[in-house]
Amino acid sequence: MSIQRSVIAAGIIGLAGTAAHAGSTLPSKGDTYMISRDDNEIFRGSHRIYNRMADGLVAVEYCGRSYWVRYATVAWTQVEVERDYVVRVEFNRGKGWRPICEHPEEQVTLEDLGVTEDPRIVAHNGGLTESKVNRFAAIRDSFGTKPGDEAAMSYHGN
Repeated sequence: MSIQRSVIAAGIIGLAGTAAHAGSTLPSKGDTYMISRDDNEIFRGSHRIYNRMADGLVAVEYCGRSYWVRYATVAWTQVEVERDYVVRVEFNRGKGWRPICEHPEEQVTLEDLGVTEDPRIVAHNGGLTESKVNRFAAIRDSFGTKPGDEAAMSYHGN
């Protein structure tokens, strides 16, 4: 009788864990992409989005969750919707793609990011054609040393 109770208890714990996981936030490991699909749910294209900051990425929020994306990714979502494709944020942990956010193109646009360039140009060029100043890069560069010819002459220099 105790073996039967142990099996039942293990089953209840397993089901409780599954139910708890189903309602929880997404796991941190896995791949998150913007996925474009046509009316028949056929894959048309994708762009990876990131959970951490890196050079060339900008912070955005889709469905209340923070991500880091390239400007070209935001532009691409706008272009894909103009082509009548459906764009979603989708997640894959090795068990297939799962949509986690609908209509990201309505949540973040190039205009929201202060970019006035045409989305088709930004997407085609893989990013901005006009250089945007990254505040942290500017601070880092201000503390860097300059090559000899560009450095100010010191009292002991020639």
